[in-house]
Amino acid sequence: MSGEEPTIYDIAREAGVAPSTVSRALSRPGRVSFRTAEHVREVAERLGYRKRQIDPGPVTRRQGLVALFVADIANPVFVGLIRGAERAAAEHDTTLLLIESQESELAEQAAIARLVTLVDGIVLTSSRLSDHAIRSTAKNVPLVLLNRDVRDVASVTCDHVHAIKKAVEHLVGLGHRRICYLAGPEASWADQMRWRGVREAGHELSLSVRRIGPHLPTLRGGRMAADAWLDRRSTAVIAYNDLMALGFSQQVSRAGVHIPNEVSVVGFDNIVDSTLVDPPLTTIAAPQVSIGSAAVGYLLGRRRPADADHRESVRLPARLVVRGSTGPASG
Repeated sequence: MSGEEPTIYDIAREAGVAPSTVSRALSRPGRVSFRTAEHVREVAERLGYRKRQIDPGPVTRRQGLVALFVADIANPVFVGLIRGAERAAAEHDTTLLLIESQESELAEQAAIARLVTLVDGIVLTSSRLSDHAIRSTAKNVPLVLLNRDVRDVASVTCDHVHAIKKAVEHLVGLGHRRICYLAGPEASWADQMRWRGVREAGHELSLSVRRIGPHLPTLRGGRMAADAWLDRRSTAVIAYNDLMALGFSQQVSRAGVHIPNEVSVVGFDNIVDSTLVDPPLTTIAAPQVSIGSAAVGYLLGRRRPADADHRESVRLPARLVVRGSTGPASG
C-alpha cells in the first residue's frame, strides 16, 4: 500500500467481506457474529490498521448529519422532496447530505457503506436496493424509505393506487375505454403500485388496459414508449411520471398525432415543466415537500433503530390536476 495507512476498504478486500461489515466489526462488534468480528480484527491488526480520523462513538451520540439519497438529481420531482427534507433537518439543527445513486444499486450500496457510521440517519428515495438489503441497513442505522414500502421499515409514500384510479375515472368520464400505461423502471415499487391502480380501475370499470415497458423514467424513456404505442394505439395514456409523459407527447406529435384530439395523456408528479408545454399536461400532484419533511422529521424523532416498537408507514394523499392534455375520446 506504498506506505499509506490501510483503510477499512483494504481490510474488507483482504478479509473478503463488505466495508460496512468491517465498520460494524470495529466499532459495533455486537452487530456481527463473533467469528466475523475476530476475523476482521485479525486482518486489521495484520495490516497495521489504527482506528482514527472519525470515531463514530456510541450509537446514541448525534452527529448532526442526515443523508438523503435520490435516484437522479436531474429529475425535477426530487426538488420538492429535497426542499421539505432540508426544512425539517434545519428545524432539528441537522445538516442534510444529498447523494445521487444514479439509478444504480451498486452506487447506492457503496455510498451507504461509507456513511452508515457517520450519520444520524438515512432517507432512501426510490431505492433500487432489494428488500433484504434495506432491512439489513435499517438494523444498523435509523432509516426511512420514500416512494416505497418494505416490511418492518419506516416509510413515507403517497397513495399511488387511489391517485391513479382518480386519473382513470377522469378519462372514463371523457369517454375513454382503452387505456395504455407507460411503465417506469422495472425495480420501482411506485411503478408497481401505479400499474396496480390502472389494472384495478380497468377491472372495476370494464376497460381495456395494457402496459408498455419497463422504460427509464426520462424523456428518452417516454419517446421509446411512444414508438411502441404508435404500433398499437389507445385513446388514452397514463405515464409513470411527467418526464415520460412529456417525452411520449413529443414523439407522437412528431408522428402527426394530435394531443388531446387523438390521444389523451396523463403524467405523475406535477413538475414545473408540465405547465410549460402545449397543451399543458394533466398530471397527479403528490405532496413532495410534505413527504420529504415528514421523512426527516420522523427520522430525527427517533434515537436509534431499537427505540421503535414498530415501523410506521405514512401514506399521504395525491390529487389530480386537470389541464389541456386530456379531452374527449376520439372515434
